[in-house]
Parts: sequence; C-alpha cells; structure tokens
Amino acid sequence: MVSEVKKNELLLEEENCCASGSERKSHHSEKVKNNLVIRLNRIEGQVRGIKGLIAKDTYCDDVITQISATQSALNSVAKILLEGHLKGCVVDRLQEGDMDVLDEVLITVQKLMKK
Repeated sequence: MVSEVKKNELLLEEENCCASGSERKSHHSEKVKNNLVIRLNRIEGQVRGIKGLIAKDTYCDDVITQISATQSALNSVAKILLEGHLKGCVVDRLQEGDMDVLDEVLITVQKLMKK
C-alpha cells in the first residue's frame, strides 16, 4: 500500500506550484486540487460535526478530541501545499537568484508553527 506521504509526493511531482513573474498564483494539477478540495470538504464536515456536538452539550473532552482531529487534518492540507511550494516555487525562485524567497518561507513556517 502506498503511504500518504508517497501519494502526496507523486501528486506534487506532476505540478508546477507557482507562476513566475509579478503575479503570485499557484498552478496545481487537477489531481492535487481535487485531493485538497476533498480534504477540505471533509474538514468542513468535521467542523459542522463539532458545532453539532456543542449544540448537544457533548462532553467537553470528546469535543476537544474532535477539534484536535480537525486541526490535524488542516495541518495535512498545509503540509501538502508547503511541500509543493518548496519543491516548485521556492526552487525556481532560488535558481533565478531570488534569495528573498527564503525569508518568505521562514515567515510562512513560523505562521504554521504558531499554536
């Protein structure tokens, strides 16, 4: 069975993350976009489920467990996007001599690590 990381790597190899030039835009393959949309739809359902648990006065620890699972799912989406960004956009910009991209990546990683 192919691991989740391997699946993501295969999907990311087929795409070019971000456009060069002044317009900042990602260019993910349809496979990657579909994968991300499916994941985000699941997350949306998880959030609705959490709202329902709160409305039903579900035991706090159970709600927190569901929140943790949802946060983990969002982190997985962020990891996929970050990996594609590093392998595509960042590498391209570094090869073009744009060292400012490193500061951008560090700021992005700091944002992801805030919790």
